[in-house]
Amino acid sequence: MAILLLTVVTLAYAGYNLFVKVSGDHMPETATSTVLATYCLQMGAMASTTVFLAFLTFQGGHSLRLSGSAYGWAVVAGLCIGIAEVCYFYIFGGVGGIKPLPANLVIPTVVAGTIVITLVVSFFVFKERLSFLQIVGAAMIIGGIVVMFTGHRGVGHV
Repeated sequence: MAILLLTVVTLAYAGYNLFVKVSGDHMPETATSTVLATYCLQMGAMASTTVFLAFLTFQGGHSLRLSGSAYGWAVVAGLCIGIAEVCYFYIFGGVGGIKPLPANLVIPTVVAGTIVITLVVSFFVFKERLSFLQIVGAAMIIGGIVVMFTGHRGVGHV
């Protein structure tokens, strides 16, 4: 079951990344902000979550009560994803004088950068162990991001 959920999460995050790019490609030249696209994205997320909540409620037998800190950290996570979404739409939409960047540069950078940040935070904050191979992998990821940006036109003018 964990592999199935991991597959669904991976496919859903890939869809999220790619569909934000598609939405950004459809920004009108007269747009000065992408905030309404971000709002629509959040409404879509709220709709899918509401359907799942309704399913669990009607199914019965689930404890839906969480601790105050679980709610608090969930709000912080929501703030982080909201900020990321606003920035994503600007990067892809070319709004506000920002030159749009291609998905094949932005999405791998964000996803790979997230891996490196997660490894660092996991080590220093959560006190989790890192293997030598994880450290080598993180260094390779950083090198890969640098290689992806090397020679890409327009990145310095973003």
